[in-house]
Amino acid sequence: MNTEKDFSPLTPNIVRALNDKLYEKRKVAALEIEKLVREFVAQNNSAQIRHVIQILATEFALSQHPHSRKGGLIGLAACSIALGKDSGLYLKELIDPVLTCFNDSDSRLRYYACEALYNIVKVARGAVLPHFNVLFDGLSKLAADPDPNVKSGSELLDRLLKDIVTESNKFDLVAFVPLLRERIYSNNQYARQFIISWIHVLESVPDINLLDYLPEFLDGLFQILGDSSKEIRRICEVVLGEFLKEIKKNPSSVKFAEMANILVIHSYDLIQLTSMTWMREFIQLAGRVVLPYSSGILTAVLPCLSYDDRKKSTKEAASACNHSLMKLVTPEDDVDDEESQTKSSPQSDGSPSKKESDLNGPGSIPVVVSFVHQDPSQGFYRCHFKNAVSILKSPMLKEISSTVSPCQMFKHTDSLFPMLLKTLSDESDEVILKDLEVLAEIASSPAGQTDASGSCDNSDSKTELHIPGGVRDGQPVTDLSPSTPSMNSYFYKFMINLLKRFSLERKLLEMRGAFIIRQLCLLLHAENIFHSMADILLKEEDLKFASTMVQTLNTILLTSAELFQLRNQLKDLRTQESCALFCCLYRSWCHNPVATVSLCFLTQNYRHAYDLIQKFGDLEVTVDFLMEVDKLVQLIESPIFTYLRLQLLDVEHNPYLIKALYGLLMLLPQSQAFQLLSHRLSFLMLSKQEDPKAPVKDKRLAQPHIDYSELLQHFDRVQSKHLEVRHQRAGRSEHPDRKL
Repeated sequence: MNTEKDFSPLTPNIVRALNDKLYEKRKVAALEIEKLVREFVAQNNSAQIRHVIQILATEFALSQHPHSRKGGLIGLAACSIALGKDSGLYLKELIDPVLTCFNDSDSRLRYYACEALYNIVKVARGAVLPHFNVLFDGLSKLAADPDPNVKSGSELLDRLLKDIVTESNKFDLVAFVPLLRERIYSNNQYARQFIISWIHVLESVPDINLLDYLPEFLDGLFQILGDSSKEIRRICEVVLGEFLKEIKKNPSSVKFAEMANILVIHSYDLIQLTSMTWMREFIQLAGRVVLPYSSGILTAVLPCLSYDDRKKSTKEAASACNHSLMKLVTPEDDVDDEESQTKSSPQSDGSPSKKESDLNGPGSIPVVVSFVHQDPSQGFYRCHFKNAVSILKSPMLKEISSTVSPCQMFKHTDSLFPMLLKTLSDESDEVILKDLEVLAEIASSPAGQTDASGSCDNSDSKTELHIPGGVRDGQPVTDLSPSTPSMNSYFYKFMINLLKRFSLERKLLEMRGAFIIRQLCLLLHAENIFHSMADILLKEEDLKFASTMVQTLNTILLTSAELFQLRNQLKDLRTQESCALFCCLYRSWCHNPVATVSLCFLTQNYRHAYDLIQKFGDLEVTVDFLMEVDKLVQLIESPIFTYLRLQLLDVEHNPYLIKALYGLLMLLPQSQAFQLLSHRLSFLMLSKQEDPKAPVKDKRLAQPHIDYSELLQHFDRVQSKHLEVRHQRAGRSEHPDRKL
């Protein structure tokens, strides 16, 4: 520095001492400056005061020489002390050069800058608040300083500034929030700790309503919550907990809509529990305000529902979110687009409304997806399920419901169907049960009712079985869908696609087929399930699959407790409807001869069963065929056929039952099943010697509504087709089916 330069009113001795490398000499110079400034204050000579500050700032604090910069810093602090309460008039000139020294490469100089600013702030107190942002910005940098002395000095200054803010009612929160929003994204742990501490202080000041600005920095808070430092996470959890308490106390003033999407974004592992907890409270407190973010919330919630006990709290919070969200959707939301358009007036150019554009405005976090649109002018909500459905179609499918807004759901049923059917292959029984409930809701909902023919115009040919046209009883087949009023067009489509699934995935049929069908019988009525599947299988072109499927359905019919009512309906065939059901099942059951006989046993059509067994001699008797006969004998010994065994006591009036059983006996080789049935028949005692020429007295009369001769002819036709297919297959194969 040029010591010959005129620095008046500073004397040459003061200038020389300020440039000295010894701290003690610089301190003496500072005392002289303090004395000089006091004189100017007494004279009210502000021009000279500003001149002294300018010299200390430009010629010393901003000098290229390190000792001069140190002298300038202590000189500026001395000026502030001399000014006292008047220092507020010169704060900008005092603070700016000191803050510049915060960036100095010399750690000792950065420490002296902290010390100087501490003295300036301590004297000015509340007068520094208009300059709070620049002070905060400087301190946020020093909080991450590698030098421990500098960091210690910045902490002292930080505490002083916090005391000033808490005791003042003139803090400019509006001006500070943009800086906070910027600084909160720092990745430095010390800077994060500094910012969190300030948020905690500001939140505790009664006169500062930081909750109004929470959407501005909530995203940053959740990022800090994922910090690797346990201490930082702890402080952040405390701060978030305090905010959540405030939200619960004053929900009417909370901007839920602006924060809902932030919670969706931050639903990953480390902060998932906190995010779910906040989300749960938001849904309960804000109600339908969060509906525009429902599909995004589902994205975050659904994976958590599969957690085990290690994340029990997160799972419970997610489950509460899910149930609360479903409660928000009401039947009033289920309106047609035409009706919706009469209640709301969207912009004709198709551009988003102001409310929607605000949510995606500059600097905001984009909304993930939109579930419900609210028209503020009408207070009217309309459910837009398209995006929500896209979420539910994902592999996260665990819990969905279409009971509240079926009309809107039905617009997207075609897109849901493939994933719902695919989910039937899930390993979890709970998932399959929930999936079947959804499919049952779709199939039985009034929203899916169409014309009487049950046609479905928007079906996907790629996922359906091919059902060629045909005739039944001389009439075109047009009433394939069950006539039950509770079913809709999608019910029959569901049955077609389910059988297609079983056809393509034989393991699914083998492992889960019976379970799926039994559950559907509970959800959609057994008669509907069996009637529709029988209709579809009647025209199934893959005869081997048709036989396997009939065998599966027959086993379910004869053994499952869920089918008790249907078995009773078929047992006596007292009504025209039950006779029609029998004929419908019979025609498809003909794909499997043994299943057809068991159906006749169930319906007590013993004469027809005997007639069928007589035809077995013309069939190709394979090992698989005999195994099915073996299983039928085992079933006859089960509780399901108790009534049949008791009828054996009345030999005179049940001759065809006995003949049918003897027919089965003659089909069987010498096996355990043969011994079992033979032993059963050996106990039959004739009350009297029958006259061979006497007419047979069958207690059960033929049903007038059933054409048994036509049924036998149908059986012959179906078996002829099976025989033809087997012969074709044997001709192409090197290993034809084994014959007995």
